[in-house]
Amino acid sequence: MIMDIEDYFAKGCGRCERFDTSECSTKRWGQGLSDLRQICLAADLMEAIKWAHPCYIYAGRNIAIVGAFREDFRLSFFEAGLMTDPAQVLECQGPNTKHPDMIRFTSNEQPSEMNGVVATYLEEAKAYAEAGKRAPRDTTEPNLPDELIKALDSDLELAEAFHALTPGRRKGYVINLTSAKRSETRHNRIAKFRDKIIAGKGAMER
Repeated sequence: MIMDIEDYFAKGCGRCERFDTSECSTKRWGQGLSDLRQICLAADLMEAIKWAHPCYIYAGRNIAIVGAFREDFRLSFFEAGLMTDPAQVLECQGPNTKHPDMIRFTSNEQPSEMNGVVATYLEEAKAYAEAGKRAPRDTTEPNLPDELIKALDSDLELAEAFHALTPGRRKGYVINLTSAKRSETRHNRIAKFRDKIIAGKGAMER
């Protein structure tokens, strides 16, 4: 994974084989990502690399993070449960996301067109960070995909380790698995994650 913020915009996140190739999602959305970056910097946010993605920080708190995918690119807010969403632009990232937490862009022109809206949302998030406010913790457990249920039923060590994880780490694995459209992909991810789960780590941890 990358460690330099400039590498993200020039090459990608470094987490897949498309890194630094014409197929990387950051190439397709280059102009839009650049415009979105400038909006965040204009909001007086500190920029850093976290989880191999551009993360924007204010008052010592993570405010928002940028991500690029094949079909869209996104600005996701960390304290989504506090956001009022006056322009009704926030969307949930998946079925296990409790609060709408991201602005999704499907064209390179959108960040520039939505400059005022994005800036307003960043100011709202900054105010929460400065006031030390946090969204109520989500204590609900996500629905496990069938492939994970079967894996846990057939592997006692894995089951014990999975249920010993923090709720946030369990949810992280579920979100990662349910983002895969094919059952075969979910099976492969479970096999790949097994050692991490046994070690008590989250899906995105090394």
